Amino acid sequence: MTYQPKSEFLRVMIERGYVADCTDYQALDQALLEGTVTAYIGYDATAASLHVGHLLNIMMLRWLQKTGHKPITLMGGGTTKVGDPSFRAEERPLLDEAAIQSNIDGMGQVFARYLDYRPDGALMLNNAEWLDGLNYLEFLRDIGRHFSVNRMLSFESVKSRLDREQSLSFLEFNYMILQAYDFLELHRRYGCRLQMGGSDQWGNIVNGIDLTRRVDDAVIWGLTSPLLTTSDGRKMGKSAGGAVWLNGEMLSPYEFWQFWRNTTDADVGRFLKLYTELPVAECERLGALQGSEINEAKIRLANEVTTLLHGAEAAASAEATARKVFEEGGVGGDLEVALLPAEALDEGLSVVQMLSRAGLTASGKEAKRLIAEGGLRLNNEPVSDPQMPVTAELIGEGLKVSIGKKKHRMVRLSQTVSA
Repeated sequence: MTYQPKSEFLRVMIERGYVADCTDYQALDQALLEGTVTAYIGYDATAASLHVGHLLNIMMLRWLQKTGHKPITLMGGGTTKVGDPSFRAEERPLLDEAAIQSNIDGMGQVFARYLDYRPDGALMLNNAEWLDGLNYLEFLRDIGRHFSVNRMLSFESVKSRLDREQSLSFLEFNYMILQAYDFLELHRRYGCRLQMGGSDQWGNIVNGIDLTRRVDDAVIWGLTSPLLTTSDGRKMGKSAGGAVWLNGEMLSPYEFWQFWRNTTDADVGRFLKLYTELPVAECERLGALQGSEINEAKIRLANEVTTLLHGAEAAASAEATARKVFEEGGVGGDLEVALLPAEALDEGLSVVQMLSRAGLTASGKEAKRLIAEGGLRLNNEPVSDPQMPVTAELIGEGLKVSIGKKKHRMVRLSQTVSA
């Protein structure tokens, strides 16, 4: 990134690593300097909770408000009825209105932790407000005529689907038109001049900018964030047990804390910049720690992120529980230690192989059956993939292995245990 912004918001975005691309850095920077800029991110209501994969963009909205601007969370009560086809192999299952509203209610609980909603602060809107009442013929005549099918087919999100010869329904094809129309309506109703989103939304964002320019002769912008993967190649927001949900009733604050505590060493500094509000210099200092000291940085990361979502008391409780389990062996006596030869990691080790090598199951077959029946947890997270790799980072100073509800062991590398 070579652009040197003058506005606080854009400086924070670039400095902390939130930016993948922008339609016009200089013009957006100038607008941010001149006054309040209203910006939005859209969220389709496809699940009862947001997950960690959404957290980066939520933090962008939070920083927008902290630097004096106005965020809008746009709930996709209308667009969820169509489904975003971007980079998907098949059409999303369609939800009825009751399910969509229930999901919106669940997602709203999370946003309230990060944004200050009030008449002159953040806004939560629902695009069903303008999409549900559209007259089809008028919409085709007034809006549809501004879209080139040739251009829509050229966007990578659509092109990749067609290149694989996978069906793209006419219903889905309309999604990008509806999302573009959202930007036009938000600009007209609320003076919104910026749409943000993941880099997979670039085509949809550009469509909205182009439509608003054509229809209202207005200048607006788009800003995208990178699609994050962890340093070992996993999609951000996924764990051994599936999605890392942000609603406390779907994933406990302790399990959420553990997800961050188990961050790979190489990701600590980057995640501190993206998911906490610690100064950049402190994030870099913590991320550069080596050896056992990096574990304290991971605890700091887990505490900071958990405090933002669930509160300081929940973070402190999670840390105390973790220390009890891992350092004192847990309530009810010390956890028995199972030693794993360190050289076992040299050739690559799956969780099935770890269980048999550490003597926790009689055979690989028994380990596979245990996983298939949902009976295995690592650091309290359920494991569903028998080929899940076991790394030195995962084991750390000790990996809690739970087999069923009553058998718990602490797996440690043999070379790290003193006599």
